[in-house]
Amino acid sequence: MTAHRHNADNAINNLLYTITSFNTLFFNKCWRALLQPQRLLTAALMILSSLAMSAQAATVSVSNYPLFLLSEAVTQGAPSAEQILDPSEIGHHGSISPGDIKAIQDSKFVVWFGASLEHNLATSLDKAPNAISLYAFDAFNRHPLRDVQGVPIAGTLDPHIWLDPENAKAITRALAVIHSHANPQYKKLYHANAKKFAERMDEAVASIQQQSAQNSILRKHPYWAYHDAYQYLERATQLQFAGSLSVDEDIAPKASQLRWINDNRPSKTMCIVTQSEPAKGLLAKLRPVNSTVQSEDMSNSKDFVNGWQMMAQQIRQCIS
Repeated sequence: MTAHRHNADNAINNLLYTITSFNTLFFNKCWRALLQPQRLLTAALMILSSLAMSAQAATVSVSNYPLFLLSEAVTQGAPSAEQILDPSEIGHHGSISPGDIKAIQDSKFVVWFGASLEHNLATSLDKAPNAISLYAFDAFNRHPLRDVQGVPIAGTLDPHIWLDPENAKAITRALAVIHSHANPQYKKLYHANAKKFAERMDEAVASIQQQSAQNSILRKHPYWAYHDAYQYLERATQLQFAGSLSVDEDIAPKASQLRWINDNRPSKTMCIVTQSEPAKGLLAKLRPVNSTVQSEDMSNSKDFVNGWQMMAQQIRQCIS
């Protein structure tokens, strides 16, 4: 098996010097393989083959803070990736600076989620030869957006894929290969770190689920959100979405939605998860209610696993 893999890797390495065109169908097959650790190296080398000649610098840049935290888990003990957007600027709004554009141009690879999340990077990265958009590939667990009553919206993508533990592990495996291709001297370290991250992520999920088993019979825990941004947490933490107040965190809720929320509350005392401190007047209209402030961009965290676990624990505490 080892000899077979070695021969296959040699053949793929030869392709690095000959393949320069981007083929989406080909890449989709490779990204599906990224979810299977035993096929990671072969698949990722294939993914990067068309990018090998795009730049000379050995710098890897990542777009936003959640992706930077995942990259930091991979590069621990080696130089960090460059972060393009500020921690509180996930990519929904604003514009990028000339310095950001230069960082993109100077990087060997730029990893971003995609235009549906990072609107302000789309102009610079959509056609950049060194850019790798995670949304562009048929990989990772995906869910559609939901309306304020929790109904899935066909043909849409909820962009917060990093909050799914399985997605987080798959992203770090991909990042390990991307960093390895840019700086091969750290390859063993990158892959060891990705493996360590997966183990820590699994332990965090098991801890949350164990707490659930201790506190109650395994059941769904209903919650509200000001803006529906926590869908990818739900499976691992047994959360159940019961509606949101608004389609966007910057838009005030309609009176009709507040009535619907109150008329359809699954529990007498509810928990609402918000991105910023909610107004007391708003909470008064939802009583009895508890609230917890959780930033889906993880801008208050220094470590992805710790931040994810704290978010899950605090939401569960708010519900109970």
